[in-house]
Amino acid sequence: MIDTFAMSDLEADSLMEIFNIGVGHAAAAMSDIVNEEVRMSVPSIRITTRSEAADELGAGLSLCGISQQYKGAYATEAILMFPETASFEIVRMMVGDLVPAHELGEMEREAMSEIGNIVLNACVGTLANMFQKELHGSLPVFRVGSSEEILNPGRDKGDPSVLMLRIDFSLERQQIEGYLAFILDMSALRDLREQVRLYIARIESGFAADGL
Repeated sequence: MIDTFAMSDLEADSLMEIFNIGVGHAAAAMSDIVNEEVRMSVPSIRITTRSEAADELGAGLSLCGISQQYKGAYATEAILMFPETASFEIVRMMVGDLVPAHELGEMEREAMSEIGNIVLNACVGTLANMFQKELHGSLPVFRVGSSEEILNPGRDKGDPSVLMLRIDFSLERQQIEGYLAFILDMSALRDLREQVRLYIARIESGFAADGL
């Protein structure tokens, strides 16, 4: 549904290319953390509301979410989500077998926040490099709750439309699945589109300089 926010085919294809590269870096970062291959889907992009997005990701399920706010060339909220039941196992995979189980529980929130910070910054940092713009991230916020509580913690009045870019991922050996989501409001979407246009212009200028 990329056409619903009036991007040309070239702009939409470029945006998908950019996020695919960012997702690849995020997958590599997470794979390094858990020492296991992480598979990530092609990003899907659509206009929705936070409540509708929450329903899509599984209303009634208890999730563990790590979110960060990014500002700069455009503003976005990036959220890494797992089933709550999987967070303990992910922390165990991160630290190995040297830490006793009772200590893993005590460090779970801090460890998951660090995982989210690494994975989200791997993706967002790639986007910033490709757009040649700085994006400054907040400290990670850790939440446990329903998909609505993770995606719409402030219960936005009127539930305005947003752009949600969603990537599904899986750790197949452990049978753990999760989501990576980027949410932009409509003003941030306009800023993002402008960055895509500038990116295309740089690419086309490079081709022209090379005589292609």
